Amino acid sequence: MSDAFPRRDGRLCAEAVPIEQIVEQVGTPVFIYSASELAARYDALDAAFANVPHTICYAIKANMNLAVVNTLVARGCGIDVTSGGELFRAQLAGGDPNQFVYSGVGKTDAEIDHALDAEIRMFNIESRAELRVIDARAAARGVVAPVSFRVNPDVDPQTHPYISTGLSSSKFGIPIADAVDAYAEAKALEHVRVVGVSCHIGSQIVNLDPIVDALQRIRSLVIELREAGHRIELLDVGGGLGIVYDQERPPSVAEYGAAVIASVGDLGCHLIAEPGRWITGNAGIFVTRVLYNKHNGDRHFSVVDGAMTDLIRPTLYHAYQRIEPVGRPREGSRVVDVVGPVCESADFLAQQRELPILERGDLLAVHSAGAYGFVMSSNYNGRCRAAEVLVKGGRFEIVRARDRFEDLIRGESIPEDWIP
Repeated sequence: MSDAFPRRDGRLCAEAVPIEQIVEQVGTPVFIYSASELAARYDALDAAFANVPHTICYAIKANMNLAVVNTLVARGCGIDVTSGGELFRAQLAGGDPNQFVYSGVGKTDAEIDHALDAEIRMFNIESRAELRVIDARAAARGVVAPVSFRVNPDVDPQTHPYISTGLSSSKFGIPIADAVDAYAEAKALEHVRVVGVSCHIGSQIVNLDPIVDALQRIRSLVIELREAGHRIELLDVGGGLGIVYDQERPPSVAEYGAAVIASVGDLGCHLIAEPGRWITGNAGIFVTRVLYNKHNGDRHFSVVDGAMTDLIRPTLYHAYQRIEPVGRPREGSRVVDVVGPVCESADFLAQQRELPILERGDLLAVHSAGAYGFVMSSNYNGRCRAAEVLVKGGRFEIVRARDRFEDLIRGESIPEDWIP
């Protein structure tokens, strides 16, 4: 687990700041991120690829808070974007578009135009239909678009099916068997320029074997494409390295970098890696307050003010995220469901979890909430989205204010004279 959230005098802190101090000012629920941990994890990944030309392109979909992204780009990080909104955020956070790669299966014409105007480094194209649209949009602007194909190597990443992207049944990429023909089509077009090959097989991967298997297949493809006359300068090896939520034992980032370099490092390509969760996941926590304790029969519930609308991973993926009291834990324990106030039986943060005895007003910290936390939140049930806080050393700043009720209706209107 991360050292960014230590206990001091029995109470949980974010770096050097007591979490109770943050909550006193900001309230709950709240996401809290460690700037030092973000920087340390980027630096570790950057160091793992130090022996080859490379760019780390943070997958902004994991956590797109401007302050979080700015913390990374200030250290030289590039960005992997998947939408026009992510591109907008990446630019606003100070990112250099020449260090952006653009992935995603459904790029709209407007999004392609935005990316062309920004002069991004590379489009990761996911279908031949998309290739032809990008060529047409580039022609209309009188430019040439740098492209790679996201190639699907049909490798099982051995992770949750919802975050497996490299199987033949996936919507992502083109089959590796079709790649040579797809690149030939791209070479014949006037307004795209083939610069690379891309591959990303999934997320939360805790075994290097699928990654190595996929890269060996991609390696053979790169050699074949070069023999056919394509200049493959960039090799996007994707992301997906897993983190510790519970008992996982993922490879170290040094082992990951060594495996990637051993597989494709001698091809002479500039390597691009797209970490998301690995950088931000354990650099953040979600803090919520106990509202009530109740029991229905033999089942005990602790009702908290955080919900599936704030942190949906437990509901969507049946994901385990470690939970502990912020204050000094009481003696004794109880098996409880930690549930939120949303009117859905699926609204839980943990089920049948043994925790210290909890009382109304206690604060709970849900760990590993820095990735796929706030970014997947919603206003369902008319709930205001949580605040976000960034901590560095003994300081903290609110980097996203909590929603107000007025925010829930922004952009809405009632048509005049429609209701008698």
